[in-house]
Amino acid sequence: MSVVKSTLSDDDRKVVGDALQGALVDLVDLSLVAKQVHWNIIGPRFRSVHLQLDDVVDTARAYADTVAERASAIGVSPDGRAETVAKTSGIDTVQDNWIKDAEVVRVVTDALGAVIARMRERIRVTDEPDPVSQDILIGLTADLEKHHWMFQAESA
Repeated sequence: MSVVKSTLSDDDRKVVGDALQGALVDLVDLSLVAKQVHWNIIGPRFRSVHLQLDDVVDTARAYADTVAERASAIGVSPDGRAETVAKTSGIDTVQDNWIKDAEVVRVVTDALGAVIARMRERIRVTDEPDPVSQDILIGLTADLEKHHWMFQAESA
């Protein structure tokens, strides 16, 4: 049951709600993964990668809020609880303890690539039912692809 009434049909709201919920989980987990490696990075590129990770975290957190609020606006209750993120995220877990800068770059590049692939599918499925949500996902994906490019350039 939804206390917020949407102009979307129930079927469209379900499709878009699933896409937004998946995006929310990916963004929350991406911010956590990036912070984890941010705190534990070691190596000669420590400072530059450390700062670059903050940019990823800022993007993920800002869009997580935008995505969650869009879900609420269409009558879907967003779920960013730790338990939900742990059960449904598609991002691989990261090692604990110190992590070399080159490994951090690989981990974050892989995480961004995985999230981007899922975002592109979400863009596809929201095209017809809700171009407004699709627009949010397009902007988000563009920003994630910029981060992905920059992390790939770190390992070239």
